[in-house]
Amino acid sequence: MSATAPRTVPRTPARPRPGRPRVNRWLTALMAVLSLTVLVPLYFTVVTALKTPDQLGGSGLGLPHRIRWSNFSDAWELTDFPSALMNSALITVGAVVLTLLTNSLVAYAIARNMHRRFFKGLYYYFVSALFVPFPIIMLPVVKQTALLGLDNQAGLILLYVVYGLAFNIFLYVGFLRSVPKELEEAARTDGAGTWTIFWRVIFPLLAPMNATVGILTCLWAWNDFLLPLVVLSDPSAQTLPLAQFVFQGQFNTDYTVAFASYLMALAPVLIVYVFAQRWVISGVMRGSLK
Repeated sequence: MSATAPRTVPRTPARPRPGRPRVNRWLTALMAVLSLTVLVPLYFTVVTALKTPDQLGGSGLGLPHRIRWSNFSDAWELTDFPSALMNSALITVGAVVLTLLTNSLVAYAIARNMHRRFFKGLYYYFVSALFVPFPIIMLPVVKQTALLGLDNQAGLILLYVVYGLAFNIFLYVGFLRSVPKELEEAARTDGAGTWTIFWRVIFPLLAPMNATVGILTCLWAWNDFLLPLVVLSDPSAQTLPLAQFVFQGQFNTDYTVAFASYLMALAPVLIVYVFAQRWVISGVMRGSLK
């Protein structure tokens, strides 16, 4: 009798036990320390805004011996803060809304027609504008806006929309490549037109990227100093950065009142960014996908 060899049952590979992901503690600690360094200039701004001018001679990082709240009231009056705040808010809101409505449309037309030579060249034409410094075209822009009667808030809003077009198209096109075209084809099958597809299907999907573009445009329009300086001709239309220039004297600078004004101007945009930062990060991450 021939002995039959025992049958060997193939072993299934052992599944790896789910465990915690490995974390580099030293790198995490380094990133935490570097992140906290952002609080240093903010702390310096706060303590300077609460000091008296004679306390600035000591340590710049030292706490004030006597808090001077009148710095904020002085800054309110010297900069005509309500008027400057309304001008900055009007220009910023107008630039953000018009940028989101127009730049997303242009980017959608380019992203869905990248296979055509004209749209592909148009995309690279817009992207190449990122490498043109503003001081090179500053004087022609100032002269042209004055001739067209656009040396006001409306002209400044249009300039923010146009100058932000290059970078915003770069972001939007990268994001739209990750949006499946099957959604548009299904909507077109149901009888929807191009405009309906964009506003009903595509634009709601652009919410993370709209938040990213909106925040970047808001920070730029709110903090910009050069463009309002060379474009606006009416002193009553000056924005907060222009109004704060009153603290820069020829021989001295009132740092305590100036820093109090900086804190007052920082508060609105800081609140907006705190509430919208998660959409900004989400939009940047999703826009990097193809």
